[in-house]
Amino acid sequence: MKASSRAIVLAAVTVLSWSTVATAFKIALASMGVREMISVSVFSAFVVHAVWMTLSRSWGELSRLSAKMWLKFALLGLIAPVSYYFVLFEAYDHLPAQIAQPINYTWPIILSVLIAVIDRRPVSVSGYAAMAVSLAGVALISLGGGVDGGISLAGIALAFASALLWALYWIVNDSLKSSVSETTSLFLTFFFGTIYLAAMSLLRPLGPIASDGLLAGCYIGIFEMGLPFICFGIALRTTDNPALVNQLCYLAPFLSLFFVALFVGETIMPSTYIGLILIVGGIICNRYLTARNRLQHT
Repeated sequence: MKASSRAIVLAAVTVLSWSTVATAFKIALASMGVREMISVSVFSAFVVHAVWMTLSRSWGELSRLSAKMWLKFALLGLIAPVSYYFVLFEAYDHLPAQIAQPINYTWPIILSVLIAVIDRRPVSVSGYAAMAVSLAGVALISLGGGVDGGISLAGIALAFASALLWALYWIVNDSLKSSVSETTSLFLTFFFGTIYLAAMSLLRPLGPIASDGLLAGCYIGIFEMGLPFICFGIALRTTDNPALVNQLCYLAPFLSLFFVALFVGETIMPSTYIGLILIVGGIICNRYLTARNRLQHT
């Protein structure tokens, strides 16, 4: 298989994986608590990344890391997977999947604002307009989702907080890319995440975990936190059209609604479809404007 074709296949695996996890979140939460769910899924992801470290022969890189780098990854593991997934799973516990997932998907907008603040580079008027389109989509989804009897403001706040945490994770992780491979970076974040969660379980033992919850948690670890990150990274490294690979990922939230309706039984509101189109449209426009501005300043 040609490298470009293999990249598209890997991107498709990534999209299909991420499009099913919102459904898995709701199934897992129906049979166990958030702490149990994150513990099972993070450990499962840690095993996946440990296996990939072996297959890619990356273990030797660990011995070359400085003490400062180990501390940075200890911080990164606290941001994600621990804090990020705790907040994200709580958001799904408070909200229908069709609301929690699109709001969480606004993280690129939050990332743009954070980068603008850090780099002290003002956001253009057109950039703010693109963000406003995405936020209008969030508002539409939130209001439309409350038709059936109210909406959890705490859940909405948690979903936005998860987007903020993922944007912070992206910034910290991006600053380490020149010093360590993506394979090792992912392994170390889940290594520290597993340690933190194990320590928490010693202080406060986990509750009972039903067999279907255990399977759902393992599925989340493999197909949300493990396999898609590996496939997406390989796809970006091997493709001659990285823009196409990135754009394919925008299919995931739309496919996710199909799986949520099919397996969770949620009736997807028309406002959710329209709002999600606005969110994704605003993100794409914002990325295009950001890329164009960078070209103009080089």
